Amino acid sequence: MDRVNSLLSKMTIREKVGQLNLVTAGQVVTGPSGSGDVIENIRAGNVGGVFNLWGREAVRAMQKAALKESRLGVPLFFGLDVLHGFETIFPVPLAEAGAFDPHLWEETARAAAEEAASGGIDLTFAPMLDVCRDPRWGRIVEGPGEDPLVAAKFAQSKIRGFQGAGLSSRAAVGATAKHFCGGGAAQAGRDYAAIDMSDRELHETYLPPFRAAVAAGCAAIMPAFNSLAGIPLTAHAALLTGWLRIKHGFSGVVISDYTAIAELIQHGLAADEVEAAALALKAGVDMDMVSGCYLHLPEALSRGLVDEAQIDAAARRVLELKEKLGLLDDPYVRLRSAGSARKTWGELARNAARRSIILLTNRGVLPFDPNIRRLAIVGPLADARADMLGPWSAAGDPAKVVTTLEALRAAWTHGELLHHQGVDVDGKDASGIGAARALCASADVIVLCLGESAAMSGEAASRARLDLPGRQRELAQAIMDVGPPVVLVVSAGRPLMISDLIEPAAAVLASWQPGEAAGDAIADILLGRFNPGGRLPVTWPRHVGQIPIHYAQRSSGRPPQSTDFFTSKYLDLPNDPLFHFGHGLSFARVSLNYLRATPEELDEDAPVKIEVEATNDGEVATEETIFLFLHDVVASVARPMIELKEWTKVALGPGETRTVSFLLDRDHFRFLGKTLEPVIEAGDFEVMVGVSADRKSALRVRVRLRGALSAGHPSEGINFTQG
Repeated sequence: MDRVNSLLSKMTIREKVGQLNLVTAGQVVTGPSGSGDVIENIRAGNVGGVFNLWGREAVRAMQKAALKESRLGVPLFFGLDVLHGFETIFPVPLAEAGAFDPHLWEETARAAAEEAASGGIDLTFAPMLDVCRDPRWGRIVEGPGEDPLVAAKFAQSKIRGFQGAGLSSRAAVGATAKHFCGGGAAQAGRDYAAIDMSDRELHETYLPPFRAAVAAGCAAIMPAFNSLAGIPLTAHAALLTGWLRIKHGFSGVVISDYTAIAELIQHGLAADEVEAAALALKAGVDMDMVSGCYLHLPEALSRGLVDEAQIDAAARRVLELKEKLGLLDDPYVRLRSAGSARKTWGELARNAARRSIILLTNRGVLPFDPNIRRLAIVGPLADARADMLGPWSAAGDPAKVVTTLEALRAAWTHGELLHHQGVDVDGKDASGIGAARALCASADVIVLCLGESAAMSGEAASRARLDLPGRQRELAQAIMDVGPPVVLVVSAGRPLMISDLIEPAAAVLASWQPGEAAGDAIADILLGRFNPGGRLPVTWPRHVGQIPIHYAQRSSGRPPQSTDFFTSKYLDLPNDPLFHFGHGLSFARVSLNYLRATPEELDEDAPVKIEVEATNDGEVATEETIFLFLHDVVASVARPMIELKEWTKVALGPGETRTVSFLLDRDHFRFLGKTLEPVIEAGDFEVMVGVSADRKSALRVRVRLRGALSAGHPSEGINFTQG
């Protein structure tokens, strides 16, 4: 702290403002514009950090310019979007969330941090914590899915992994929780579009992951591009200062998204860059990414739009971050690491990929019968290296990707392997369909690899049509008519609306975008070398007309009934999704029985033990994910009909039965009451335990909570959607 105060005392206003300027070096393009002559601005003291630059020599050269050629020699920090790996690319976050394994989430973040740090990176713009219930939004691929509890645990695991035992470690990188908050609820699923939601939705669904991130000690927070109830998050003082800093004690750095401060002009809140800079600074944004608006803060100061204390506070937080990162002690701290052993992370990448893949359906064709002699592998994603990496894989090398075709070719030594691409991912040429169909006619089994390219997911990649792009549907229909059983492997960054193809397939794997070990992981499952255990972290709709969709719905006064016309339903589709949140199969079948609660009546301060018997009815060992949901039957506010409170994983040998236990304490029964104050209310609670969020298939038991209404944690009830 003394060093920070000493540095601040020596700085001119322009040098303080320079610490608030985050520029891109342009090694990779992640936005619409660049930052000009970066080296010249560093020499002038106009830069506090650089992103989109990595590599030991490149980082060393730029750091040297800051230390030797600027007046005060304040070190830079270097940032990058390391969402699911640095050089070793793991499954995209949406896929990895489906492993429902906080230890795995932490382990892959730790590996990514060690690699990124050895490449000179000090700070990652991850984890992305946007809860999303609209697969039209391209950035659903970057986050943990639709559930706030999953997102909160994902946040804690990733931050522990990235930051390790301490930020100053040469093997740690600071974590930036983004996008604060509600970006996944952008209207019509369009990236950057406005958000409009109730305060209840904001506090119950979209803020909890960020509360968890702050509690886990994340180094930075990044506001969303969007406006919330008319107030852009980049200028949202009530949330950035009121909720984040004052209420939850966040003391780290708030970093704008790419050119988001200048975009306050487009939002209609600022007339020029000076006003935009003043609005963002006063709201609580410490660093300006790329737009250069904060370089106008001296003019804002002279016009009385900000005061020097606000500039000082932001500059102090940036310098404190550099101190925590160890840069004030050793500006080259991360460049002194020896680097990571790639072979270690290669095994982790394979394990993460196969644990993230979801077996959606299986009519007994998987795992493959060893007597199969002719295997056809068809489709544009059978041998597509770069598309397996997904978005945000800047330092990943597509040449290192193992494709499904390569993995099966290496493993399929006892028979003939046939291959034809058929069509491109999104091309218009259908001339290869006939040859692909002819090739498949002589096969015993067909593996059909379809889906999206990597560029169809991620930022600015929203889709109104969620079917297969290009001529893939025609290829699929032609292949499925041939006769041999078809195993459909869907590689995409979101659920696709392909129920008409899923239904006739003999088996369907949702592989998502599994990273560099894609082919090995897929082959491991097809050949029975690994028993799949991934589960859906999002609801998979039947049709785009059901979107937005999620499992934790509230009942209406007219719930759907087959006996009454005037109920909440569609005329042309069931209300139920194609696959429920948590759905996923394995090569065994686990049955749940004998659900019980001890005690069934309890005081609000007493815990209740929930037990269920899990039996592996199959002939192979398996691992099952078991979910516990609650429903508050009668409450002062209508509660979701099913709400995730805990989950656990249980390993079971063939025929084995184990007792699975959950312990529910008062926190599990707390919710936000009428005034958005946390309360616990006496009454009946329905406890549901199952292998997905399908209410109809879950086991149920009731517990009764005795006692009066009571408050929980300090107020959550301030209206923060108003600026």
